[in-house]
Amino acid sequence: MNWDDLRHLASFAEEGSLLGAARRLSVEHATVARRIESLEAALNLKLVDRRGRRLSLTAEGERIAAIARRMSGEADGIPRIVDTSLSSVHGEVTISVPPAFGAAVVAPHVARLTAEHPQLTIRLMGEARQASLNRREADIAIRLSRPVEGDLMIVKLMEISFRAYASPDYLANHPRDRWQFIGSDGETGRSPQQAELQRLAGDQRFSAWTGEVLMQLALAKNGGGIAMLPDFLKPEDNRLVPAFPEHPPLMREAWLVVHNDLRRSPAVRAVIDHLKKTLQPRPQGTPPT
Repeated sequence: MNWDDLRHLASFAEEGSLLGAARRLSVEHATVARRIESLEAALNLKLVDRRGRRLSLTAEGERIAAIARRMSGEADGIPRIVDTSLSSVHGEVTISVPPAFGAAVVAPHVARLTAEHPQLTIRLMGEARQASLNRREADIAIRLSRPVEGDLMIVKLMEISFRAYASPDYLANHPRDRWQFIGSDGETGRSPQQAELQRLAGDQRFSAWTGEVLMQLALAKNGGGIAMLPDFLKPEDNRLVPAFPEHPPLMREAWLVVHNDLRRSPAVRAVIDHLKKTLQPRPQGTPPT
């Protein structure tokens, strides 16, 4: 059976005439007649009684038309499902983000997003490595270096400043030529902030190494030396001060990255728009959202 044949039969049953069905389907009445004849041939069954001046359905035609009308109603629901899927925000979105940046900057805003969209689930992966978007290890990645390859949508979110921090007691109790430093290793060992800290340290000693920024902050807070920390961690709230106030901060950029195949997904789009709205700097004078 051909679905179009059934659809024409259903319209004929609804309208009661070939002309009515033709108007409903925006076709010629001869097309409706031909489709019904095609269905009769496929079923080897007479569906329309053509005796007399007015065509009518046979008993078998009535039964099959009833089924065809139900099928047509179900088919009409498909566009509604598609429209709902394209407009509703639901499902799971995975975001790969550097751990400290994720905890201090991204997570608070994501919490508000999930409150707005109860059917949306966010999976936050705090990791220093760069997740592969091509292999769907993440749907969205936030990176501190701009990707140069791949079929990606790339959006600059914000700038991040880094400074060398230490506790005031450490700086007061240690002469400058005896300072010790807390370095980054692992995935962050080759980062620009580590290179800048090594430049500031010169040939002075590194007393501790860790790839975790929060551990670096804890070490510096407890007198372990001087660490290069991002200002979004608010080191001053942990009673830390810049060790080299005469030096300008190191600036890095945070980039939101998503594969172009996913950018139109309603859930992914909602996350992208929310992060852009909350993290990108607002023009001066613009009220907070």
